[in-house]
Amino acid sequence: MTLNVDIETVFRFRKDGESMSVLVNFLKDIRDTGKLTHAARHSGLSYRHAWNLLTRWSEFFGVALVRRHKGKGTALTPFGEKLVWAGQRMEARLGPQLENLSQELASELVPFLPDNPAVIRVHASHGFAVSKLREILNHTPGMSVDLRYVGNQNSLVSLAHDACDLAGLHLPRGSLRRESAATAKRLLNPRIHRVVGFVSRQMGLMVKRGNPLDVGALEDLANPKLRFVNRDPESGTRQLLEQLLAESGIAPASINGYEQIEFTHAAVAAYVASGMADASFGVEAAARQFGLDFVRLVTEDYYFVCREELLATAPMRRLLDIMRGKEFQDAVAALPGYAAVDTGVIKTIDDAFEGPRRKQPRRRA
Repeated sequence: MTLNVDIETVFRFRKDGESMSVLVNFLKDIRDTGKLTHAARHSGLSYRHAWNLLTRWSEFFGVALVRRHKGKGTALTPFGEKLVWAGQRMEARLGPQLENLSQELASELVPFLPDNPAVIRVHASHGFAVSKLREILNHTPGMSVDLRYVGNQNSLVSLAHDACDLAGLHLPRGSLRRESAATAKRLLNPRIHRVVGFVSRQMGLMVKRGNPLDVGALEDLANPKLRFVNRDPESGTRQLLEQLLAESGIAPASINGYEQIEFTHAAVAAYVASGMADASFGVEAAARQFGLDFVRLVTEDYYFVCREELLATAPMRRLLDIMRGKEFQDAVAALPGYAAVDTGVIKTIDDAFEGPRRKQPRRRA
């Protein structure tokens, strides 16, 4: 039996002994469509109930959340906009943690259920393609994967200590690849480990729409007028940024806001989009999700690493079929800056870590 658990956030505000829950996604739909009828239908509300909610929220806060424009639909007020951005930042920040908690609960319960299938334990850093794969696995009957979000190097530590079966790893192309690959190799054994191709993704600078500070390269982050928001020190993205800065001779201390951190690609993008920072470093898909401009700096290859014997098991063979299948390939193609590169192709450690420029010997499990 495949069991999935969802844990959702609730935004409840308290004031003078009163409390009020606000449907932030409902407000977001109003912002995105300009139509209260559409937002109400999407949230499963009648038009009358939706309007009553808006009235109650406005009375609670003492300020209107929406404005109605004759012939132009409904728009959020600045306060309503701020609520939406706060909600999006919280969801982006907490999403991976809540998914981890959901998976932990499901993993504890499944052994007590009848006909529970063999489980593949996956540790990988949070990313858009990984999330898409998880969505597909969640609605695939009989497919049970215990996917936990952990940092880039921590996933390999988990694999080395048999805490997972499949570990995510992303390596930059170009001049920094050798250094990153050497770090990863210290935790792997070329005789027993194999690499599964997954995707490539574009990494670079997320900046405000229109790029008002004319950010075009890493050097521009040292502009004293620019406010930066960073990823957490344990993330592979933060480590890649620090490698790029060192290569360019840029001191992190010269970047205003370098110690201000968020924990996901989406969270730093939401931080910039809400006006709290001017730039960040991350994946292109997150920038596009929040309507930001993007300056490409480097391509990363995202892999999975496992012991060779796992490749012969039925659950892993089925997982590989899903990765190679049309549904996942189409999902990756729809992600800005992502590409399905050698997805599901098995390589040795040395062949994979050399990078895609060399012609690779390939085989399928």
